[in-house]
Amino acid sequence: MTPCVLLACALGSAAAQAAAPQGAARPGAAAQKAAAQGADSASAALPPIPDVRLERILPSLALKRPLQVVQAPNDDSKLFLLEQAGRVLVVDRNDRQATRGAEFLDLRERVNDRNNEEGLLSLCFHPDYAKNRRFFVYYTADKPRRSVLSRFQASEDFSRGLPETEEVLLEVDQPYWNHNGGTVCFGPDRMLYLGYGDGGAANDPHRYGQNMSTLLSKIIRIDADREENGKLYAIPKDNPFVGVKGARPEIWALGLRNPWRMAFDPKTGELWTGDVGQVAWEEIDIVVKGGNYGWNLREGAHPFGSQGAATTSTSDGELIDPIAEYGRHEGISVTGGAVWRSKIHPSLDGVYVYGDFGSGRLWGIRHENGRTSEPKVLLKGGRSRWSSIDQLNDGTLVLTSMEGGERGPGALFVLAPIDRGGGAPSAPNAPNAPSAPASSRSGAQP
Repeated sequence: MTPCVLLACALGSAAAQAAAPQGAARPGAAAQKAAAQGADSASAALPPIPDVRLERILPSLALKRPLQVVQAPNDDSKLFLLEQAGRVLVVDRNDRQATRGAEFLDLRERVNDRNNEEGLLSLCFHPDYAKNRRFFVYYTADKPRRSVLSRFQASEDFSRGLPETEEVLLEVDQPYWNHNGGTVCFGPDRMLYLGYGDGGAANDPHRYGQNMSTLLSKIIRIDADREENGKLYAIPKDNPFVGVKGARPEIWALGLRNPWRMAFDPKTGELWTGDVGQVAWEEIDIVVKGGNYGWNLREGAHPFGSQGAATTSTSDGELIDPIAEYGRHEGISVTGGAVWRSKIHPSLDGVYVYGDFGSGRLWGIRHENGRTSEPKVLLKGGRSRWSSIDQLNDGTLVLTSMEGGERGPGALFVLAPIDRGGGAPSAPNAPNAPSAPASSRSGAQP
């Protein structure tokens, strides 16, 4: 592992950092336009976002470089915890005395976690897991360096995943160790989605972002319940680039540098993702069918590089602005989150919560009927380095952290609203928490 922060180091220069914008988190251009159009209408006002506090859960549980928390469908009692080295642990979510989780799956012999952004990156369960015992895992491997999407089965009593049942659905060669993306999830349409980064190094040297012949820098959508053309998956007929010459039919959206953590809003069906920036802007996107999010022509809503797109479109269509973005003053590596959808703490219902791995900040934002609120700082920063923010079956969120830095112990938190008149709270035991740490890195993510 390198001393650079975990999963999305952009390898930018100190000079580029110095030139990076220092502005506060703000809605993207499209969101600003929508807000301006509705500014004079009282009915356009969105519900306020409450102040929140963090509550530690499973405080005695030992975790090493945790990257995700998921639940199996129809089982609210257990949490499945991914460790970057290749293990999946399972624990009773209500057992505050738990010191270690039971081992559900061990892929350490297959997973390559040699470098900072490699490892066991994501897991999701099939919607019919209780019947077919299937789950899906996304990880990096070596010799050759590649990313792997595989299907597994659990034992008949569901107590453990069976490594010997692995079926590889997709392998994608990775030219460098970084920017592997990293979320696999089922949509409300029962299709399987996966986000890939641009292959790594810096600045997208192979220009994969706008290259439709590769899955790198894309979000893909496949049917994991059917097989066709000798593959263990099928292409949904309504994918946007089916039949387009030179385009991979798996592609759902393109132009993402390193989508780190994406999640569907179970109420609206919208797919949210955080996309880690290069030297200046971190962004939050709502991903739509066939959408082009601009990399490497743009970073956030801004021109990037010598061939940057100063306009809002290319010859192939419009570039989509982020819903929200923030500059280097507030963080260095966005961690996409999820939308709170729960009867628990109804004042949080509809709030999308996201964070930054480098600064430890948390924000909340609302997006309803084409209108987007200003991002609200929920937490100014502190010791927590947010590696994942995941929605549980009950619609609440669990926040995964490496405390004190990328090599610190893992910790899990939940949110609760608080009634206060002041600004956003700082992290526990960190009343004067700093902003993003000064360094030569221009991106950082577990």
